[in-house]
Amino acid sequence: MDNLSNMDATQYDAYIEHTRQTEYPMLKDATYLDHAGTTLYSKSLLEAFSADMMANLYGNPHSASQASQRSTQQVQDVRLQLLRFFDADPDDFDLIFVANATAGIKLVADALREHDSGFWYGYHRDAHTSLVGMRELAREHRCFVEDREVEEWIERGGQDTHNRLGLFAYPAQSNMNGRRLPLDWCERVRSKGMLTLLDAAALLSTSPLSLANLDMAPDFTVLSLYKIFGFPDLGALIVRKDAAWALQKRKYFGGGTVDMVVSLKEQWHAVKSAHIHEQFEDGTLPIHSIIALKSALSVHHNLFGTLERISEHTSFLAERLYSSLQSLRHRNDEPVCQIYKDSASTYGNRTTQGPVVAFNLRNSKGQWVSNLEVEKLAHVRNINIRTGGLCNPGGIQSALNLSPWQMKENFSSGQRCGSENDDVVNGQPTGMIRASMGAMSTLKDVDSFISFIFEFFVDATAPPIDAIDSPILSAEIPASEQLHIESLTVYPIKSCAGWQIPQNTFWEVRPQGLAWDREWCIIHSGTSAALSQKKHPRMALLRPSLDFAAGLLRITCAVWLKDAPCTEISVPLSADPRCFIPESKTSTPTNVCGDSVAARIYADPTISAFLTAALDVPCQLARFPTNSTLRHMKPHLRGAGDQDMPLHFSNESPVLCISRMSVNALNRDIKARGGIATPASTFRANIVVAQHPSILPGTEMPYVEDTWAYLSISKKEKAIEPNKGGKFEVLGKCRRCHMLCIDQRTAEKRQEPFVTLAKTRRSEGKVWFGVHLALSGKQSKTWVKVGDEI
Repeated sequence: MDNLSNMDATQYDAYIEHTRQTEYPMLKDATYLDHAGTTLYSKSLLEAFSADMMANLYGNPHSASQASQRSTQQVQDVRLQLLRFFDADPDDFDLIFVANATAGIKLVADALREHDSGFWYGYHRDAHTSLVGMRELAREHRCFVEDREVEEWIERGGQDTHNRLGLFAYPAQSNMNGRRLPLDWCERVRSKGMLTLLDAAALLSTSPLSLANLDMAPDFTVLSLYKIFGFPDLGALIVRKDAAWALQKRKYFGGGTVDMVVSLKEQWHAVKSAHIHEQFEDGTLPIHSIIALKSALSVHHNLFGTLERISEHTSFLAERLYSSLQSLRHRNDEPVCQIYKDSASTYGNRTTQGPVVAFNLRNSKGQWVSNLEVEKLAHVRNINIRTGGLCNPGGIQSALNLSPWQMKENFSSGQRCGSENDDVVNGQPTGMIRASMGAMSTLKDVDSFISFIFEFFVDATAPPIDAIDSPILSAEIPASEQLHIESLTVYPIKSCAGWQIPQNTFWEVRPQGLAWDREWCIIHSGTSAALSQKKHPRMALLRPSLDFAAGLLRITCAVWLKDAPCTEISVPLSADPRCFIPESKTSTPTNVCGDSVAARIYADPTISAFLTAALDVPCQLARFPTNSTLRHMKPHLRGAGDQDMPLHFSNESPVLCISRMSVNALNRDIKARGGIATPASTFRANIVVAQHPSILPGTEMPYVEDTWAYLSISKKEKAIEPNKGGKFEVLGKCRRCHMLCIDQRTAEKRQEPFVTLAKTRRSEGKVWFGVHLALSGKQSKTWVKVGDEI
């Protein structure tokens, strides 16, 4: 649309906001700020592609049929369109279709490694992990820590290569913080006799890249087309034709890349030579994805105009976001955000800075806020951002001042990409938050995100005085306020509904927890990972029950299942080996919260069919192995009694306890904010304790459990039986996540009680509610029942 270029920033933003209503219905009630990961596809794009597919017959291009020739022509046309999109003269450049930017990088690396002396490789600190990985195929490599090092190296004539083929690679834009690196390095490095590879994936999502000047153009340019258009999932490698010689040493050939192959008696082949791309596009091309690019290019231009206009718009938004975050202050005037902006970049200057803001949060005491907590609350508010290491190891290490030994130590302590382990280690963050804008982002997105940060992470008033920051100390409870066990619940299947233990029933407690608690789990049929309600809310609808008379665990679903083979399944409570798939046929261990367990998988296909119908994911029922001690409570809970308690499929500890007083206090806060009270079952505790019924409302002792060091349970009866009751160590407070937002009766998602907890029960950057328990000392077991006194 030609008139888009005449709009000012406010008018263009209003146009995008209006366009979103029809073109991006998936953004309704959502804030999407992860365009550096992928941008979004429009409704018009999908409709145009669908119409093309329905109107035309496309065949495999490796044929002479009419349908095949139509596909060939379309691929050739799209290839040319893309080259023109980047101002690349087809006489000087060729474009190779690949799966993504990473595949293009690997193609270059695989070819260069075949040179007789291998190749020397230099890469910049801000390189994406995929660029860093290229070093493993080089004979020698060097990471340039600063721009100054690159400049000095170029001035010295690009030494260090030791007469090997040399390749220098760097990103046009950091995928971590959006800083833009000098594009003239390509020309200057080539003048020293070396090849250059430019990772343009992050840059091209919101900014143009012109290859019109052949002298300044990289030898190899990699990009991900889905980051520009949202669809299709495809990448490209653009090759300067006068640098293609460097790729000719590649040994592998696939279907479509050769003109003739001799296999019998002699081994010989002739590689296609008419075009560069013919030699490297192995096998049948993803023809439908390539054809989709025709629609993508057209619709993208119709909706947004040029990439230059998108660049102006997103730069405007990024400057607004940066200045807003920078200005946030706590009540004591301490800054809320630590923003990781390169000293050479300036927001609003599109030459030096892209539409990305990377930062971490601090509380009013200067302590780092866990990014896991930010993610949890963002999930509740339907805000989509990226946190963690951001696939940029050098940038993260430099920005966070992490030494190699610290990163290795963090790895040894359980830190992994995508893990849910604590991301603040020894008082230092291990990752950061990234908010990135895209073509369809608006000021509303920016303002929504700023409001979110202000609501949950800015200390605007004096903190409430409560027990959450208190050390875990012994608390003597007056007789008039004596506590008792209000309810006992076990969760036979991890993440499924609980089964309430009947009153007047003595229940065995073992070191692993209450008997029958989390003894089973549901695993994914493909990965063997244990499913959790956090990702599969419908697990709340699966209702296990213990039928001791029949010796069965019965499982039903709270809703009717159309495709289920039955309305109920059951398995023996006894670990009958005949029920399980033989261990010799189960090669992949079950992953439970980062632990590998050789779980025993039930063989009956009816069980799998029932669970798959209930959860709409291929899955199986598994049982914890008999007499196994493979899992133990998490290290951060071992401070109280320095115990190493065994676990079944529980997340962190053997027993979880909450108090009715705390639930009531929380519900008062929720209702004061206009919300609806939440039942105690939301917190999925094993033990709920309560004060005497005579205690008047408002005079309770909420959150007193925060101060406990231990819990002693005794019988009301005068003649206390041996091993009835017992003592429990308090291992620590329970860190909560947005799984609390799943209604345990309906499996529907909501915002409470996690939102109110985040505002009233956050300490050390984490949200707390309830306490973890374990049998004290050397007790091998005990029994408890509803009504027991605390």
